[in-house]
Amino acid sequence: MFNLAARYSLAKLPPVESARLRLGPLAPGDAEAVRALTDDPAITGAIDFLPNPFTLAAARQLIGPAKIKNDCFLGARARGGAGDGLRDGDLVAIVGLHLRGDHAVELGYWVGGAARGQGYGAEAVTAAIGLLRQRFPHRFVVAECRPENAASRGLLLKVGFRDTGDEGHRPGRRIFTYEPKPD
Repeated sequence: MFNLAARYSLAKLPPVESARLRLGPLAPGDAEAVRALTDDPAITGAIDFLPNPFTLAAARQLIGPAKIKNDCFLGARARGGAGDGLRDGDLVAIVGLHLRGDHAVELGYWVGGAARGQGYGAEAVTAAIGLLRQRFPHRFVVAECRPENAASRGLLLKVGFRDTGDEGHRPGRRIFTYEPKPD
């Protein structure tokens, strides 16, 4: 069980494994892998807070300080035998988690070019939702997505989000809310 202080922050999220991925908080030593994955116009053009080009300094800033409370970026790494030409430990996706007030946590993500279209994004997001449901069982999980981004919209719907039809905080985006499927 998490301690009380951890229940109200994103600090010290435990790593989690899925069928093909290990998901855990990014550390300073991950900066070059984050830069290599993220320095892609398909990613930097879609995510408004990422600079283009995405430099090593930007990666270090994204990873941030060791004491994370309201924002955390998790790295999704291939597990041995993941297939698709990936090696054990290769960074394939990043999932951002952001506390929003007392009632919501926002989830965002991006997937590296070589791993796109292979189901890694859905797997990473599903694993992150599992962590959030443990740590914040009473918070809503939300995401923002451009309606014309068919791949991202499809991923959100596939893993259990619903398009609310409400405008997001970022221009041109809509709010999606996670609704767990009944057992």
